[in-house]
Amino acid sequence: MGLLSNKIERENLKPGDHIYSWRHAYVYAHHGIYVSEGTVIHFTRGGGQEIGMGNFLDRIIVSSSPSRPSDNPCPRCGDQSRLDGVISSCMDCFLSGGQLYIFEYSVSPALFIAKARGGTCTLASSDSPEEVIHRASYLLQNGFGYYDIFRNNCEDFAIYCKTGLLVYTAISVGRSGQAASILAAASAILSSPLRFLTTSFGGLAAVGYGMYCFSRLVSDMGVRRDVKKVPVEILVSRAVSDESEAVTEMAKAD
Repeated sequence: MGLLSNKIERENLKPGDHIYSWRHAYVYAHHGIYVSEGTVIHFTRGGGQEIGMGNFLDRIIVSSSPSRPSDNPCPRCGDQSRLDGVISSCMDCFLSGGQLYIFEYSVSPALFIAKARGGTCTLASSDSPEEVIHRASYLLQNGFGYYDIFRNNCEDFAIYCKTGLLVYTAISVGRSGQAASILAAASAILSSPLRFLTTSFGGLAAVGYGMYCFSRLVSDMGVRRDVKKVPVEILVSRAVSDESEAVTEMAKAD
């Protein structure tokens, strides 16, 4: 892959590859796992509810949903525009008119920092294609929990399928490099100590960019210490148990 682009041709894909496609003029990317024969398994929230905050932002960022109108559905996939959760789509529906890119694993820290845009690579290592496809297929049948733009989104799903790693602390961002980049940028802009480190605009920009890069790096799955490997069967069983407990608590409250 090149420094500036991870673009790849369809014929060069291999089963188990983590792929993505940019949406809305490169504002956000949608991620998934390529299985075989033009099929992609990916995690969605459905049209108009990508962020799930119940406000106008849900209508701006809708990366997951195929763009085909419901009155002209894909002959292979049908109408998937309102589906939620883990779904299987053809490549055309997954891309929704966008370009195809491949997510890189086991990159060096230098390359990771050079790729200033989050959500394109990680220092973490990928498991075997067989294990990746097993996780994706298992989650297709059993789900991946509730969609959350910062803690459990489409990139989180793809990274878990590739690595089996989960964040076990409740106070940090999930696996997504895109989410980590947003938070890192906000931290660099709003951090008050910056004004004491330099008085020039150029110096302020350099310090801010340095903080941004450092925040991204320490949030990457390849260097974090608040992660652990969780078998997909255990992940699903825990999710079912948590959901059952939530229903029980709601029943008690009523």
